[in-house]
Amino acid sequence: MILWMGVAERDLWAAAVASRSRLVVMSVYECAVCRRTVFSGRRKHVYEKGHQQRLAEVLRVFSEKVEAARKMIKGAKVLKFDPQEHDQKFWCHCCEEEVQKHTNDGNLTVLFGGMLEHMYRPEHIKAVNKYWWTHHGEVKLKARFVLTQDEYERFKSSVTKALDSYEETENILVKQIASQIREAEQARMEMLKAVQEPETQLNGGEDDTWSNGEQGPCSITSIADFDKPGPSNQYLFPNEAVMADATSLTFIGQQVLSNKGNVHTGALPPWMLPDEEESGNAQDIGPSMEGFLKHKEKMTLKKLPPNRVGANFDHNASTDEGWLPSFGRVWNSGRRWQSRHQYRNEAGEKGAKRKRTRTEHS
Repeated sequence: MILWMGVAERDLWAAAVASRSRLVVMSVYECAVCRRTVFSGRRKHVYEKGHQQRLAEVLRVFSEKVEAARKMIKGAKVLKFDPQEHDQKFWCHCCEEEVQKHTNDGNLTVLFGGMLEHMYRPEHIKAVNKYWWTHHGEVKLKARFVLTQDEYERFKSSVTKALDSYEETENILVKQIASQIREAEQARMEMLKAVQEPETQLNGGEDDTWSNGEQGPCSITSIADFDKPGPSNQYLFPNEAVMADATSLTFIGQQVLSNKGNVHTGALPPWMLPDEEESGNAQDIGPSMEGFLKHKEKMTLKKLPPNRVGANFDHNASTDEGWLPSFGRVWNSGRRWQSRHQYRNEAGEKGAKRKRTRTEHS
């Protein structure tokens, strides 16, 4: 076939064959478990040890979630809806999508209801079969990730029982709360009646005595009765004397305002008393500023080493102008103690010059 072709036709045929071979070589396989591209193809990659280990780890983690959901087939749980806990999702590795973990209607939540419903869907069953065929998973484990018809029916019946028991417990709780509210209301009403009964009896007895025009148990006999001083040497007013005799109580009398005592005895409250500065009896609280500075200086000196140079020097001692330390002054040659003699000689010459100038001027 190639013999009868021309040169141009042969070149076109060779280019087509080369491009086709490139396409065959560039076709690669991307593993979803290992998350990498494989150039050797799927058949060789799924039997590798690294792929099998990664697949086993993925299925182990996924099976833990599935087993927790399968426990609800026999005994479903219904709880009050909590958005933070019951609005969660999980990732299905077979379908490669996020699925609602629990089922809720806004008020109640069926734990793992969304997960079990997803496992019963025919789309999920097809995705599980494809996942096992693609990644060559262990056949015995495939039945865990699929929900059969019988298992789904048992789950629905357990959910019905859980709803009934939840309603019964809620009704019992509501009745208990209602009885507590009734008892609290009854106790409050009894307390109000007990408080109101003595007031009505007292008001009714006073109205009867005053409406009949009769005087009380004690009547006013003479004005001289009001001239007797009370125990506190205070004279009683007429109304006060009547009330004192009527109730058989000792009346202290009208209190005189004073700066001593407390507000119950008629004294001025503390916020109305004159300040100490205005009265001239002000006293300084705490140390003075001078004492505080001395104390602060002593505390700083305590932090210094006690045997330092000049620690025991008396700053208040009087010194004359000729005083010098024993080590002398700054020197350029010779011994340092000799500089003291040099300083004294210079000081003597200066003193002599001063005396001469003074005598000349005089």
